[in-house]
Amino acid sequence: MLRIISRTVLSKPQNYAVVTSFVNPHHHNHFSSKAKNKVKQPEGNKKSKSKPSDASAAAVQSESAMSSEEMELAKARARRLAEDDRDPSLDVGPNNCPLFTKTPTLSLLTRKDTCTYFKFSEEELNEVLPEGLPMGMLEEFKESMRNALLVRQSFLDLRDNFRRIVDPPMLSSNGPKVRKQIVLDGPRSCGKSIMLAMLVHWARDEGWLVLYVPKGWEWTHGGYFNKNPQTGLWDTPLQAENVLKYNNWFTFSEYGEPVTMHSRRPVHSRELTMVNAFRSMMHDVMMVGAFSHSTAVGKLRKDLPDVPVDARYNLPRYSIDEAAAVCHYYLRQRLVSREVFTEENWKKVYYISNGNGVEMRSLVPMMQ
Repeated sequence: MLRIISRTVLSKPQNYAVVTSFVNPHHHNHFSSKAKNKVKQPEGNKKSKSKPSDASAAAVQSESAMSSEEMELAKARARRLAEDDRDPSLDVGPNNCPLFTKTPTLSLLTRKDTCTYFKFSEEELNEVLPEGLPMGMLEEFKESMRNALLVRQSFLDLRDNFRRIVDPPMLSSNGPKVRKQIVLDGPRSCGKSIMLAMLVHWARDEGWLVLYVPKGWEWTHGGYFNKNPQTGLWDTPLQAENVLKYNNWFTFSEYGEPVTMHSRRPVHSRELTMVNAFRSMMHDVMMVGAFSHSTAVGKLRKDLPDVPVDARYNLPRYSIDEAAAVCHYYLRQRLVSREVFTEENWKKVYYISNGNGVEMRSLVPMMQ
């Protein structure tokens, strides 16, 4: 429905070692997170597969043809983009400003680089972020056919916050208060996961030792678990082995402790050894977390346990200036043709999406 409405509107004017407590398997039970029971149907009860109708066969054939057509269009677009790279005059953003920054590292970015795009090499990303890239970043790279991200003022503010902690001369009595613990919050698709990944990239470039957990959900789901009699917490060995979204650490896990033959007590995330060791922010170590609104864990309360009251950092959606740069970037990457790209049209995209980055990317090609 959104796409239909939008189209209508737009048509108009180091090695890591993990030490865990070993539990004697002969004295303590191990539980799996899920028990799947498969019931085999008797031969006589098997349903015969009906032969697909001519209509469904035609639909499958049409879908296959469309997929092939889309692949050919994507290949053609990739060829044109390769040719465009030889023409620097196309790298123009709003108000004829440069679209891409020439600053070589995230550490050297300044306010003059805001609303420009920073290019990443695939080899560099694989080396600096071996844990994997957030889904939002992967989708952006795939759709735009370029490994580049917008330089936002919010990233510079967060980067400089941690930089001032380790470099006291940068501290100013009139400057903003520095925070060692920060939780990135904000509306869906405002760039929290991408911001977190960029901060990790910057910190590792600076030589910092960073523990990066891109998917906190994996710490509370899957594998097997057993209760440690020494700590009273639940050990999750597979998660400990793979140590290297934050809100999952404040809700119930997938695990359950058997109480009776027919019931079990839900195990809260704070009862898991791994989560218990890393969830708290009540310490002097620098730590950044990011809430994920793509996981169905419900709305979290404002005063989270073991988190400083002033730790939340509300990350906004795109501003009008950022949206202008984003739309010009998508124009450069041939997501929309120059014949229909106007200031009026890209502003429609911005106001319809309310600055939501994912929606903007899907609406830009609908300009008419």
